[in-house]
Amino acid sequence: MSMKKFINDPEKITAELLEGLALANPDILEVTEHNLIINKKLANANRVTIVTIGGSGHEPALEGFVGEGMIDIAVVGDIFAAPGYKAVLEALKIADKGKGVLFVVLNHAGDMLAGDRTMKESEKLGLNVVKIVTQEDIANAPRSDAANRRGLVGCVPLYKIAGAAAAQGKSLEEVAALAQNFADNMATIAVACKTATHPQNGSAFATLGDDEMEVGMGQHGEGGGGRRKMGTADETAVIMADALVKDLDLKSGEDVMVIVNGTGSTTIMEMLLVFRRVHKFLADQGIKIIANWVEEVLTVQEQAGFQLFIARMDPEKLAYWEAPAKTPYLVR
Repeated sequence: MSMKKFINDPEKITAELLEGLALANPDILEVTEHNLIINKKLANANRVTIVTIGGSGHEPALEGFVGEGMIDIAVVGDIFAAPGYKAVLEALKIADKGKGVLFVVLNHAGDMLAGDRTMKESEKLGLNVVKIVTQEDIANAPRSDAANRRGLVGCVPLYKIAGAAAAQGKSLEEVAALAQNFADNMATIAVACKTATHPQNGSAFATLGDDEMEVGMGQHGEGGGGRRKMGTADETAVIMADALVKDLDLKSGEDVMVIVNGTGSTTIMEMLLVFRRVHKFLADQGIKIIANWVEEVLTVQEQAGFQLFIARMDPEKLAYWEAPAKTPYLVR
């Protein structure tokens, strides 16, 4: 797959994009050495704080959600690569304002290695840290084997709900319990009909035929539920929504959040067509959508496809979801 991108030196992409993010949002965040993206309100925070890690290349996630009411520090690795544990440990030390730190890690091999090593080192320093792992991709492991599920877009609403609880003065134990409950009640599945290219070398993640899609493909081209003939928006939406409803064992009368997350080159038009059908599919089963987000939230460069996310909701989580926030890519 040929690559046409407006970039400079491929080895400087991460540093330059983070510099651009800081210049575009000087009132919200700053970038320090080791690619720490820091909420400018953190210095005066008297509350639980939130740290997360992940590779660049998925913008606006993760660093685009640093700010008031969400992430306090995002530690950014190179393109699709986890940061080193020393940078993550430094972030935890900076973030600790005496109320404890919620440390959110997506379940990918490099991130987990960095996260586990960081936790060991933070314990030696006596830091008050609770780690939450997001692992909601239903395509590569059953719910009974959740430890092997990949982390997808679900981390972002978790940041928002946990961040709002922290902003309202909840303890670390309360924030962590809320975040874990949300993580335990969310599920995501992805689909792609054209894969991305790596922006540093132009190599394609995978190859899909002209009339082919893969339901269950991971964020980096990992295999999932198998390839099939390209479907319409309605057909694809039903396949994915049905799988999520079954995984979560949703019943009539339940309330949910739905996110249709475009993964790079999927248009808003397509995402809205998908949401329309998901809405009807759930309504027909007596399941009510009380929160939704249809946008590019966590992308994979120019991958054509989307991630469909569903999570159980209740009045407490909805109130946190709707609470004020100010980040580069989410303001409410």
